[in-house]
Amino acid sequence: MVKKLKQMANKKAASTGNLLDNALAGSVKDSAQQIWLAGMGAFSKAQEEGGKVFEALVKEGLSLQRKTQAVAEEKFGAVTGKMTSMAGDVQSKAGQHWDKLETIFEERTAKALNKLGVPSAKDVEALIKRIDALSAQVAKLSKGGAAPAAKKAAPAKKAAAKRAPAKKAAA
Repeated sequence: MVKKLKQMANKKAASTGNLLDNALAGSVKDSAQQIWLAGMGAFSKAQEEGGKVFEALVKEGLSLQRKTQAVAEEKFGAVTGKMTSMAGDVQSKAGQHWDKLETIFEERTAKALNKLGVPSAKDVEALIKRIDALSAQVAKLSKGGAAPAAKKAAPAKKAAAKRAPAKKAAA
């Protein structure tokens, strides 16, 4: 009898387990059905509103791009200003150094030419002024006293010619 009771208890437990399994399977089946239907609804909504959402995303992206571009241009302008300033400073310093180098070169060249006896530009300019002054004086003399100077110059030449042969004879 104990055996029969055990068998009956096992059958009852098995039937209760089957009921629980059947109830669980039904519940899972209902949940899966609801999930499937929710997915289908979401897909339908996405198709209907997908174009609107896409357009909204494009507008938002365009706005973000404009803001980013404005900030980038502002930063680029600041960097350009700094680089221009730095380039100006470098150019100024290079110009100063170049001027110093040029002055040193000119001084050394002038010293070398002076040692060789080559007249400087100032010397040549002074000579030109002196020649111009002398030319002006000669022009004045030749206009004002050309006849008397010529008469005086002729006897002086004859006297010099007479003296020259006498020197030759004495030698």
